[in-house]
Amino acid sequence: MSARVVITGASGGFGRAFAKRLAARGYELILHGRNEAQLEQLRSVLPRAQAHRLLCADLSTEAGADALICALRDEALVGLVNNAGFGLWGHFADLPANRQCAMLYLDLIAPVRLAHALLPSLIAQQGFLINVSSLAGEYPLPLMSGYAAAKAGLTFWSEALRTELAGKLRVVTLAPGPSPTGFRDVSGMPRSTGSFFRTPPECIIDAALRCLDRGGGYCVPGWRHRLLWLLQKTVPRPIGLSILSRHMAAER
Repeated sequence: MSARVVITGASGGFGRAFAKRLAARGYELILHGRNEAQLEQLRSVLPRAQAHRLLCADLSTEAGADALICALRDEALVGLVNNAGFGLWGHFADLPANRQCAMLYLDLIAPVRLAHALLPSLIAQQGFLINVSSLAGEYPLPLMSGYAAAKAGLTFWSEALRTELAGKLRVVTLAPGPSPTGFRDVSGMPRSTGSFFRTPPECIIDAALRCLDRGGGYCVPGWRHRLLWLLQKTVPRPIGLSILSRHMAAER
């Protein structure tokens, strides 16, 4: 039986890097995204291209999540990479409520729903679950309040699940900081924000897979991101929030 792995949000950024690394390891991939042309282009550059399937669905909606779960329910899956997500940058009161709700659904509810539906297969195959969270989930972020809240929820859920499933399923909670992906273009965040801490997507995914090979865990990839994580942990929150508020306001 082929070892199949689902990657959500596979058409760009971390998802694309995961696809290349996991295909190189010999997995057959089910590549999810919203842009079929981009998924097809990705599949064309992967080893054994025709072994990989494409599934299009909008996971920021309940109907889209239902459709993807229905398409995957009978698959014998060894892995799930919950990668799809986006952020919104701006004052909470200025951002459209429907966009914020879509972000919360995609970043938190959809990963939980997918994992719940696919868990029996993943456990039966002694497989793995990788949840792509963010260092944004470790700290309140002015001008990205909803995104930070969603990623905090994802991190806490993923870490609790890792404990519940110890010995049954390898769970990786990936918590990267800034990286040169398309995230900033979608979120509206200025390109200069966090430039020192940016780490290439390939380095981040390599760190996640090393963590997986060790049996899973909480993964902050690369020394720049670990430095940022350490600063978040050591600076008193009132001071940190004051610094972040001034920095984010200056970026406007």
